Amino acid sequence: MTTALSIDSPRVEDGAAIWRIARDSEVLDLNSSYSYLLWCRDFAATSVVARGTDGEPVAFVTGYIRPERPQTLVVWQVAVDAAHRGGGLAGTLLDALTHRVASERGVRAVETTVTPDNTASDRLFTSYAARRGASLEREVLFDGGMFPDGAHQPEVLYRIGPITPLTVTV
Repeated sequence: MTTALSIDSPRVEDGAAIWRIARDSEVLDLNSSYSYLLWCRDFAATSVVARGTDGEPVAFVTGYIRPERPQTLVVWQVAVDAAHRGGGLAGTLLDALTHRVASERGVRAVETTVTPDNTASDRLFTSYAARRGASLEREVLFDGGMFPDGAHQPEVLYRIGPITPLTVTV
């Protein structure tokens, strides 16, 4: 990563760029472009984007607070544009987001799901838990047979906690 990046909350006008980054990742389940616009409007406080020098998003983490567990942040998607991969940006964004929601909203746990073949996400969340000194529990949340296409891998729930705010350097 050779250019200076800034991290902040997504704005509605970022929805199209975030959709493109998700599409181009070739590993994420792509949601409709409309859902990314809504995400930037309704869940900006629990999501982050990294912006290049031109202000355009180059990476993002989307999340939401679980209604039944208000101290739990569910990380929905993490994606980094190909030109910015390999420099630890996803981990930096995850740290920045969880620091913010732990400080502002009292979040003490992170949940996400990862398919068994997604080694990059497994490494991201395993190293995140280790950096935070938090426990990591895994269990199948949705078996592959629950998905209508019949070809989806199981979604394994990762529970990480407890987390506390930490100093983040960008």
